Amino acid sequence: MGVIGRLATSLGRKDEVPNTELAKQIAARGDGKAVKELVDGLKSSNKAIQSDCIKVLYEIGERKPALIADYDSDFLALLDSGDNRMVWGAMTALDSITLLSPKSVHSALGKIIRGADGGSVITRDHAVSILIKLYSLKLYSEEAFPLLLKQLKLSPTNQLPMYAEKAAGIINDGNKSVFIRTLTTRLSEIEKDSKRRRVEAVIKKLS
Repeated sequence: MGVIGRLATSLGRKDEVPNTELAKQIAARGDGKAVKELVDGLKSSNKAIQSDCIKVLYEIGERKPALIADYDSDFLALLDSGDNRMVWGAMTALDSITLLSPKSVHSALGKIIRGADGGSVITRDHAVSILIKLYSLKLYSEEAFPLLLKQLKLSPTNQLPMYAEKAAGIINDGNKSVFIRTLTTRLSEIEKDSKRRRVEAVIKKLS
């Protein structure tokens, strides 16, 4: 049975278990042929097949990003999709391969930011993670930081603690003060005490 035949949709399943198990198996085997079949499946006329394929691909990316890194252009193309499921699935895949394909990801920063600003919470989460990873690379840090800062200024308060915590570990001394200042200005907007305390903890750690 080919890879497409093992997708949840092909098996008549409505849950994601077959897709997750398939991703685990492909990652464990390092099966590049299966990955290629899944990428080809992204162009299927069947939306359910498309959805299952992107699910398996980003699950592979979480386990063995090198297996899907050569398909960065395919994932970037999906950011223009009118199907929100494909957009956030592609952003998830791109997040997993950013450190392997930074040049390609960096070249599409405008598209990634548009996806974050107009997409779902999941899309934004992974776009911010991409920015943090690019910031960690000296070649892209100068350009990535103001874009990251803008996301911190505009992000929903529910997401802000996670973004702050993820970024805190790589903020350099040159950007520390403006990073702290940005977080401090948003404290009054955070209604939940638990979330405000998480941001305060980041500020205290960096101060």
